[in-house]
Amino acid sequence: MNALEFVMSLKEKINPDAIAGHNTSFHFDISGDGGGQKTVTITDGKLDVLDGLVGTPKCAVSVKADTLMKIVTGQENPMTAFMFGKIKVSNPGELMKYSKIFGLM
Repeated sequence: MNALEFVMSLKEKINPDAIAGHNTSFHFDISGDGGGQKTVTITDGKLDVLDGLVGTPKCAVSVKADTLMKIVTGQENPMTAFMFGKIKVSNPGELMKYSKIFGLM
C-alpha cells in the first residue's frame, strides 16, 4: 500500500459510529512516488474521499508519501515529524481530533 492508497482506503476503514455527528474536511497534498491530492470529508457519520483539493478544508496536510507511510506503519513518530517540518498541518487541533480514527497515531 502506498500513501495515496492509504488515504483512499479511509472510507472502508472508518467506523461510522466513530464519526457520527462530526463535520469536517481535510486536504491531503502528498508529494513523491505514491502521492497525489485528495480531499477527505466527514459529514455526520459518512466519510468520502474526493479527487483533488475540493473546497475550503478545516485542515490541510502536506507531506511526502514516504513520511506518511512511515507514520502509518509506526516507523516514525507523528509529533516528531511535525516538529521537524516533515509534515505541515494548517490546523493541528483538527488533525489531532481525527488522527486515531484515521490510523495516524
